[in-house]
Amino acid sequence: QVQLVQSGGGLVQPGGSLRLSCAASGFSLNNFNIGWFRQVPGSERQGISCVSTSGLRTYLEDSARGRFTISRDRNNNTMYLQMNNLKPEDTAVYFCAAGRVCVSEKMHVGWYDYWGQGTQVTVSS
Repeated sequence: QVQLVQSGGGLVQPGGSLRLSCAASGFSLNNFNIGWFRQVPGSERQGISCVSTSGLRTYLEDSARGRFTISRDRNNNTMYLQMNNLKPEDTAVYFCAAGRVCVSEKMHVGWYDYWGQGTQVTVSS
């Protein structure tokens, strides 16, 4: 069965850190571009960061620059999103995804074929 299973997330104070994990099964993440999105109620799903299959192309949303880092573990078929210096405006449901396109200019939900189940991140004191 092809799936992405997320873990991590939860409640953290402003300035804190979290690492989201996303484990793939039924397929190899090494053959896909990977990305992370987030969504707040009433808004569209927004791309945060992606990295291409080769690792040569990356995208990072402006508000995440200097704070969030996407990575993958090729041996364990897992991807991660390290989030530091979290802010209340980072509160959202976060989704991992695997797909066909990662370019440096933008992200689009339609470019991704497989999705994690989503995990809530709440930044609050």
